[in-house]
Amino acid sequence: MKKMRFLVHLLLIIVVVAMSACSNTQSSGKEKKTIEVALWDKNVSPAVDKSIEAFKKQHPDVKVNVTYTPWEDYWTKLKTSIGGGKGPDVFWMNGPNFYQYTSSGFIKDLEPFIKNDSEYKKDNYFPAVVDLYTYQDKLYAAPYFIDSVGLYYNKKLFDDAGVPYPDENWTWDDIEKAGKKLTNKAKGIYGYSADIKQSQSVYYDLMHQAGGYIISKDKKKSGFDSPGSKQAFHFIKKLIDEGISPSAKTVMETEGKQLFLSGKVAMIPAISVSAGEFKGVLGDKLGVAPLPKGKQKASIVHGIGWAMNAKTQNDKASWDLIKALSGEEGEKVIAESGFSIPAEKSISDLWLKSIPSLNLKVFLDAQEYGVPYPISKNTAEWQDVELKEIQGAFLGQKPIDEALDTIAKKMNGILAKENSK
Repeated sequence: MKKMRFLVHLLLIIVVVAMSACSNTQSSGKEKKTIEVALWDKNVSPAVDKSIEAFKKQHPDVKVNVTYTPWEDYWTKLKTSIGGGKGPDVFWMNGPNFYQYTSSGFIKDLEPFIKNDSEYKKDNYFPAVVDLYTYQDKLYAAPYFIDSVGLYYNKKLFDDAGVPYPDENWTWDDIEKAGKKLTNKAKGIYGYSADIKQSQSVYYDLMHQAGGYIISKDKKKSGFDSPGSKQAFHFIKKLIDEGISPSAKTVMETEGKQLFLSGKVAMIPAISVSAGEFKGVLGDKLGVAPLPKGKQKASIVHGIGWAMNAKTQNDKASWDLIKALSGEEGEKVIAESGFSIPAEKSISDLWLKSIPSLNLKVFLDAQEYGVPYPISKNTAEWQDVELKEIQGAFLGQKPIDEALDTIAKKMNGILAKENSK
């Protein structure tokens, strides 16, 4: 009898312990949250990781997973996952895709969070990037950093050729004159890279410098067939024909950036985000100057924002993470990392000290004559046409002017449909 009582008592203890363990597991399961983050540039990982660590100190019950997907696959993967009702909770957004994601209901309106958060002030950020991510008077992506375009150069190649470094007085003529002296066919060195695959850092800037434009301010007309825009592309063709710049075929095989980093290109126009990467490879051989002007100065200004998945199950935690990344402390982290210009105005000067050997003020000064990155509701659609026609022309498939006229005609059709809705 005693043995039976003992067995019953033991069984009761086992049942109680098991139930308690199950209860604890379910409880912790309910409390535990995971925020999925997606972006494309691993060079920013030190800054992102530091901000996430700060977030975790305030949210020890939240796990954060960060996925870096190469640019070539990022948007396809993101659209497929979000369109299927899943996808990351927080992710990078850019200008060309912004309208498509907002109008499709893929990203969440951030205004309700901002109104209930006394610490977050939209006025603290550069207006250009706030406007870029505003849809129907509501902010849909929190500004993270901005970028503009400058002229990077290899000091050693300049010194070897006995050519003075570029400065704020340079024009297109200087690119050509210096480019000829810097070009060394025997060593496979080009004076300048006009990589026709790079719109923001190459031909968009040149189009505006020549007095042309990409899209009209009212978003109703293409500027690819304007005289100034055509002049810009003929300038690129001249640099290629003279051997100063690699051909379209060459940059299709090895992009201009890689040629520059391997010491095969003396000058390259590129965005401010490239500063840290270039410095890491070229060290003290790296210099930067303002973009040489044509009829006028111009530098395309863009920026990245943090967006929230419209279907996230963790909107409060996602907002807190976005704040940790793009709030004052997060902006200090991105500034000190040297990655790019923080979107918060008061912290932008901190970025200037991140790479002391480079004149990073070039990129801040460019804000004064900066041109907003061109977007409309269907930017990606007309940019596909643009890329196909431009690459085809520089590969010899048709005359440049014919390609630009085709872009303008098709782009105008796309814009007309946008404006009829």
